[in-house]
Amino acid sequence: MEKLASVLLVDDDTTNNFLNELLFKKLEITDRLLVAESGTEALQLLQWPDESHGPNLILLDVNMPGMNGIEFLETYVQLPATQRHATVVIMLTTTMDASDLARLNDLPIAGLVSKPLTQEKLATILQLHFQRTLPN
Repeated sequence: MEKLASVLLVDDDTTNNFLNELLFKKLEITDRLLVAESGTEALQLLQWPDESHGPNLILLDVNMPGMNGIEFLETYVQLPATQRHATVVIMLTTTMDASDLARLNDLPIAGLVSKPLTQEKLATILQLHFQRTLPN
């Protein structure tokens, strides 16, 4: 499988981040996995000089202290197009209330995935959004 150039994982849970990093390394999806523990930190990581270095995929937790996933997205859509070019955003969640779901309707997400991330869920994301298949 052709690897993604870069993936950004945004989650305030260090245990989830550790497990997700292990999963990404095991599956060899990307050589460049960036991890942010807040929406604010994720926005700082997106300050690339040009779009060729930006992540192809952002996996974004909904519920985080400080700037949550929805607030991150509301700021993200205001970034210059070169900073959000060719990025697929998938929201990671354990639960969503109706008001959060309504706010997502106007934001550029490609889908919602329930936690925890699994090999099967990543395979589906790669197939649907990047037309790539994990090796058997």
